[in-house]
Amino acid sequence: MAAAAYEHLKLHITPEKFYVEACDDGADDVLIIDRVSTEVTLAVKKDVPPSAVTRPIFGILGTIHLVAGNYLVVITKKMKVGEFFNHAIWKATDFDVLSYKKTMLHLTDIQLQDNKTFLAMLNHVLSMDGFYFSTTYDLTHTLQRLSNTSPEFQEMSLLERADQRFVWNGHLLRELSAQPEVHRFALPVLHGFITMHSCSINGKYFDWILISRRSCFRAGVRYYVRGIDSEGHAANFVETEQIVHYSGNRASFVQTRGSIPIFWSQRPNLKYKPHPQISKVANHMDGFQRHFDSQVIIYGKQVIINLVNHKGSEKPLEQTFANMVSSLGSGMIRYIAFDFHKECKNMRWDRLSILLDQVAEMQDELSYFLVDSAGKVVTNQDGVFRSNCMDCLDRTNVIQSLLARRSLQAQLQRLGVLHVGQKLEEQDEFEKTYKNAWADNANACAKQYAGTGALKTDFTRTGKRTQLGLLMDGFNSLLRYYKNNFSDGFRQDSIDLFLGNYSVDELESHSPLSVPRDWKFLALPIIMVVAFSMCIICLLMAGDTWTETLAYVLFWGVASVGTFFIILYNGKDFVDAPRLVQKEKID
Repeated sequence: MAAAAYEHLKLHITPEKFYVEACDDGADDVLIIDRVSTEVTLAVKKDVPPSAVTRPIFGILGTIHLVAGNYLVVITKKMKVGEFFNHAIWKATDFDVLSYKKTMLHLTDIQLQDNKTFLAMLNHVLSMDGFYFSTTYDLTHTLQRLSNTSPEFQEMSLLERADQRFVWNGHLLRELSAQPEVHRFALPVLHGFITMHSCSINGKYFDWILISRRSCFRAGVRYYVRGIDSEGHAANFVETEQIVHYSGNRASFVQTRGSIPIFWSQRPNLKYKPHPQISKVANHMDGFQRHFDSQVIIYGKQVIINLVNHKGSEKPLEQTFANMVSSLGSGMIRYIAFDFHKECKNMRWDRLSILLDQVAEMQDELSYFLVDSAGKVVTNQDGVFRSNCMDCLDRTNVIQSLLARRSLQAQLQRLGVLHVGQKLEEQDEFEKTYKNAWADNANACAKQYAGTGALKTDFTRTGKRTQLGLLMDGFNSLLRYYKNNFSDGFRQDSIDLFLGNYSVDELESHSPLSVPRDWKFLALPIIMVVAFSMCIICLLMAGDTWTETLAYVLFWGVASVGTFFIILYNGKDFVDAPRLVQKEKID
């Protein structure tokens, strides 16, 4: 069993040092962080000075260097999600960011402002929902990966053995990672979604668990992170595992999602749907092959389900994806293109059965992971469905929930929970739990990438499309438009800072935060608002003659509309773009 991280901690603070005391039964360790030299050492409880200010904490997220110096990030509140094979799973709900420095007098006014902005970025990421951890269980690996490990792996600390793709505080833990003796104070934290339910069908009780692990490689927000990078990491890559625990038996079904794995972008420019751009100069095959080489090594066979439109601006992406799979010529990769919007138009969501029937034999072939109560592996999952749409959110989640239900049907029948001929859809109580959990999963993934809840969750929750669901989709689409254009630059910068894609250098002569905005960014929106307001005022306060009023209205109306089209034409100048890390520009 892996060396557990300490669960019960106290933080003692003095002007010179932070003391983190392990309070688990029998523990005598104290982690000391020198606030001046930043040195990290291990001591015992008697070394904690009685004059220190003491408070309970629930974990160390790590440390980060900003303009003012180092900061310690700790978990101050947690909520229990449930029990995972007798291991407690927690959701971190509040954090504290503590400065090593006792004063900011050493900073200039510009440095103070930059430090304040970086702190706001850090706190923005910490305010995002979906950080999970366990002090005794490795949440970063699937059941199948954990079953196929060596005794040496089993003895490693949680930090050492974690799948680095899913350790979101890996950058913050880099200093503790370098010192194995302090690993029990280092807590790997997952970002994504976890839900657990105790369920009953036919009087038989079982645990049903859903875990989505969001990759920290090529992480970011909707329009600023698309496609793949040179290492083959796909944007918005999420591994989703559905687990059943019944009478000592454990079954698991894993799926993945990720952006179309070629070099493409879709930068915001105030248009509702910016036109996707595929690079004309990048070596697509190199990145594509790197991506699928790693996927095959980790998961086995790949069944790609591409849900994008087969016409309009999405068509070139579908064609390029299909051509890349054909050119690669790998027997481990199958490609299925399903135009979700075309097939399900006019709310004909029953037509999703066409896709399910098409992949049914493949799904049976891939199977699922099953280990019996004696610990013997009965079946392995030989590959995964890799689903995608444009965002890998709304359409993708609908399909994943349907594939997962089909796998669950087979698992529960094999375990004897479902009788022969029984269908999951007929189990009303469980169906409600199942659909709501997958809809909650959709919302969590969507908020983390696009900034709003998912679309189409009315189908996931109820099994059908509703008028209210369409209205909610409209609202969320408008909210996405606003956030993607006017706040995603800050969100992207925040993620890049948190993950270490950008490192603060207080000696840097030119701060990336001080890049001045083009005059148009400030002037033209003001002109448009003033002109539109004057147009309305002229209508409300008619002049002596209608001719005079019409002249005023036409003047201010033309001014407001003209300014609006100038802004739209120069849309990229008005969006909130990232400033810390230069995002790829696709030629």
